[in-house]
This record gives sequence, structure tokens and C-alpha cells, in this order.
Amino acid sequence: MIDTWLDRWDERRARRSDATKAPTELALDARLAFPNAGDGTSLAEFCALADQATTDPAFFDPGEAAFEAQWDDGWIRFPSSVLTDVEANNTVWGKVTATRSRHHALVVLHHWNARSRNPQLARVFAWQGITVVEMAMPYHLERRRPDAPHADDMLSPNLGRTIQSMRQAVLDGRRLVGVLRNADYERVSVLGMSLGSWVAGLMAANDPAIGRAALLLTAGSLADMVWTGRATRHIRASLDGRIDLTDLRRAWSPLDLENAAGRLARPGLALQAVLAGRDTVVRPEVSDRLVAKLMGADAELEVLRLNCGHYSLSLPPYILRTGLSASRFLKRGP
Repeated sequence: MIDTWLDRWDERRARRSDATKAPTELALDARLAFPNAGDGTSLAEFCALADQATTDPAFFDPGEAAFEAQWDDGWIRFPSSVLTDVEANNTVWGKVTATRSRHHALVVLHHWNARSRNPQLARVFAWQGITVVEMAMPYHLERRRPDAPHADDMLSPNLGRTIQSMRQAVLDGRRLVGVLRNADYERVSVLGMSLGSWVAGLMAANDPAIGRAALLLTAGSLADMVWTGRATRHIRASLDGRIDLTDLRRAWSPLDLENAAGRLARPGLALQAVLAGRDTVVRPEVSDRLVAKLMGADAELEVLRLNCGHYSLSLPPYILRTGLSASRFLKRGP
């Protein structure tokens, strides 16, 4: 009975955003993803560039360009390291829920199409002595494209823009980690939810300053998530008949956490994955592949599996178990 109710609740919740999502055209826009791409880049050439980026340690490195971070009344803001055609998107905003201690800071990455932050979560961790910085991902919250019905610039059938947006999120997150370290925080952890978990995972894989990463409702292959997920049916409809899953996996390979498994298994990094057994957005079989890959790489990983759906994770008792588990996980260590 409870399983049926949860499934229906998740489906009702998923339908809320269906009206604002419509199929569009597949686009490569390789120059958005790879600055050295030439005009008229073919799909095969796009995939070759993606292969190179997947093994290039500089692809997710923000570099050492000087920039100024402004702290003002509970906010951090600084320029993004990626310049886009949406002016609001070029400034990174982080909402700070601070504690007196400079021992531990937590960067929180929200889910796709988030309309607000999570002050309850921030207060819970702050109460435990962890400063929380909730960063707006590209094209979300303060960074929204004017009049956009949802954050379609972050994840879409435009393969190049999706890579650009995800890479921008990772680079922005790494800049934020640097800001926090420069502010004398001794430890920095990350927590990401759904699409934010891909960003958090890629940050952790590429930034040795991050010691712990909690990945909620996560998986490895972004291509498989889009291809099979309930929330991305409009993207799948846009891709059907124009690109197959094999090519999509290769095109988005720089964003695949399975490809980063070796770096996620680095010494000094601990991982937590919180998975929903009834998830129709990030399907369990896609999540399980990432878990298997990480375990095969000997990553320091703990997994919490809950019998709920993607959206019903927000309901008690599942959200309580998630919060307690994540709290215990993040507080471990020096």
C-alpha cells in the first residue's frame, strides 16, 4: 500500500513541470563545450573532442586568474570563470549560513530547476557547527535567464551548451572552495542533490581540497539518466532518431562520474551515496552502475538505500534518515 502511494505521489509531483517542458531540436554547438572546436563540427568530431576532455585534467581546472569575492550580509558573490550570453549567469551567488567556527564549510548544490534554497537543511548543519554555502548553479535562482520557464540552458538537447553549463558549475564550485579555504576554513565538503550531485562529484574528483562528498539521488552516466528518466522525457524525445544512446554517452563522457571513478577513489576523499529504490528520475540501475564502478576502484564509499522515489525523498521518514546519515558522514574526520 505505501509503495503504491509513494509511486503515485512522485508521479503527481513530476507532472507539475511537464507543461513547461517541450521537445526542441538536437544541437551540437561544439564551441560552447570546447573552445578549440571548428565551425561545422560533426558528431564524430564532437565525440572525439569529448574523449580528449574526459582525460584532460585541465578541463575542470578554473586556473589561477585573479578575481574578487565579495562577502555581504550572508552572501558570497564573485565572477564566474565562464562567460555566457546571459548576463545574470556570469555572477556566482552563494547563500551563507555561518557558524562561529572556521573549522568546516559545506558547499551545497541544489537540484535541477530548483526555485529556492533549503534554509532548513542549512540551519541543521549550522547548528552542528558546519558553515553552509548554498551555491546557485548556472541558470538557476539569481542566475536565471529572464523569462525562462525552467533551467533548460543547464540540461537540454543542446549537447555543447549542456557541457558548458555543467563545466561552468564545476569551475564555479571550485572557485567557491578556494574562497572558503582563503577565508581560513580548515575543511571543505560538498553535498549535491540530483543534478547537483553530478556537479559535486566532479568537483570532488578534481579538487584535492575537498575531503568529503555526499551525493544524493546520484548516478554516473548523465546520458543514461536523461535517456531513461521521468523528468527528461522531453529531452529524450528531442534526441530520438537523431542520436543514439551510445553516441550520447560518448558526447557527454566528460560529465560521467563513472569515468571519474579513479579520481573519486583518491586517498583523502570519502563519499556517500543516498539512493532511492523507487526513483523514476535517476533510475536505480543507472545509480547501481556508479556504485559498482566506485567499489571496483576501491573508493571510500558508503551507500544508503531508501525505499522511496526521487521526489518522495523529501518526505518523512526518508528525509530524516537522509539528514541524520549525511550529518554523521560529514562530521567524521579531522
